[in-house]
Amino acid sequence: MTIKPLLVLRKLLLFVALVYTIALTITTFINLNGVPSLGSSFDDKIYHFVAYFGLAALWITYFKPSKKKQILNIVLLCLLLFGIVLELIQHKLNPNRTYDVYDLTANCLGILLGTLIAIKLDVIKLK
Repeated sequence: MTIKPLLVLRKLLLFVALVYTIALTITTFINLNGVPSLGSSFDDKIYHFVAYFGLAALWITYFKPSKKKQILNIVLLCLLLFGIVLELIQHKLNPNRTYDVYDLTANCLGILLGTLIAIKLDVIKLK
């Protein structure tokens, strides 16, 4: 690939990551009725894991080409804080939502696995 298509792809990735982050934030604070059941007793935890896995995969993939070595650690820390803060404040903004330590755990595990996989995969090569 030439440089121009790569830059377009990076801009698209940034746009998708931003939209995904906004959608995840909104979803955290609204009532979710009619979410399909996966047939397990821990469907909610699976949804949390998958949502935060996707969040981490997008942002780590976007920042991965950075020449700064510590940027991925900073992004990982920001993602973890984001997941923790949203889980802690959601019940204050919507009384129908509750804090759940298992949701928080699923958020963090999704972020960690999404980060590890995004680091290992070369979706965008700018080097």
